[in-house]
Amino acid sequence: MTISDNNKKFLEDLIQYYISEAESYMQIADEFNEVTNSKTDTAFGIIVGTVYSSFLQTYSNQGLKVELEDMQEFYDLVKTNSNKIKESFKQKKA
Repeated sequence: MTISDNNKKFLEDLIQYYISEAESYMQIADEFNEVTNSKTDTAFGIIVGTVYSSFLQTYSNQGLKVELEDMQEFYDLVKTNSNKIKESFKQKKA
């Protein structure tokens, strides 16, 4: 099974939402500045982790089992959007 069109749209919209809220995640990452090497990497990780959690919760809510193909498609979706996420941090600083 691969990610359904509805679930993929949900995840893409979720990524767009987090991109639009990048400044908030940079503020959260700032709280961990003393223990991390990169505020940007920390914010990126928070966003990806939150989207991943939503991905798993969506499957759970629908009674679906996450298959290897689904995970690979999720990773590809994140990789495809990773530059947009990273650029959003730079845009919010300006």
